[in-house]
Amino acid sequence: MKHNNCYVYPKTVREAINGERHYVAGSEKLPSVTTILSGTQDPSKASGLQAWRDRVGEANATKIVDEAAARGTAMHKILERYVDESGYLDMTKVGLNAHNMAIKIIERGLCNITEYYGIECTLHYPGLYAGQTDMVGVHKGEDAIIDFKQTNKPKKEEWIGDYKLQLAAYAMAHNYMHKTTIQKGVIMMCSKDNYYQEFIVEGNEFKKYQHKWLGKVSDYYEQRTKLKRKNDAVVESN
Repeated sequence: MKHNNCYVYPKTVREAINGERHYVAGSEKLPSVTTILSGTQDPSKASGLQAWRDRVGEANATKIVDEAAARGTAMHKILERYVDESGYLDMTKVGLNAHNMAIKIIERGLCNITEYYGIECTLHYPGLYAGQTDMVGVHKGEDAIIDFKQTNKPKKEEWIGDYKLQLAAYAMAHNYMHKTTIQKGVIMMCSKDNYYQEFIVEGNEFKKYQHKWLGKVSDYYEQRTKLKRKNDAVVESN
């Protein structure tokens, strides 16, 4: 896979503010894409997650979540090292599972990437948000934002709306920063049982998710404005 370094991506600098992930971009500290998604999620999603934790038990739920996070981190590292040809091997149980998952993504997904501009690319849209996408490259002849995802079990497409919003957000930031016109996103996903899925977002669907993302950003900042006014009122009353 050819590396085309025509774009310079900034160094990643993260900072937690009030427990929320932010990225430092010049003089700005911008909320991450995932922070905005978390802050604007449908209440039913949070209640559904809590219902799941109650059903499987808090200790078991925490174990499942922690194992998934470790597996995802290992899988991403293996894929990153594969792309930049530096090599990486994790012989732990989680690492070996992640290795098999990464192989599936390499064989079924990355085989369609002819060149890449960057991996673990930090992007930001001034004054609004920032984030990091796994890869920016050429997928089947078209520039695209590419994200790698691990999952405990295969997902239906209607379950991955937030993943599509992430792609839209990263593309808008990339287009602003680098004067590109990326209108395609690719999700390369593998389950812990090595079942590969690929979801492509492009055309009118991609535009739809860009509009939905801007709505999320607007809702996030509106919430923060209301919270600040409420806190200021409390301070004044004291």
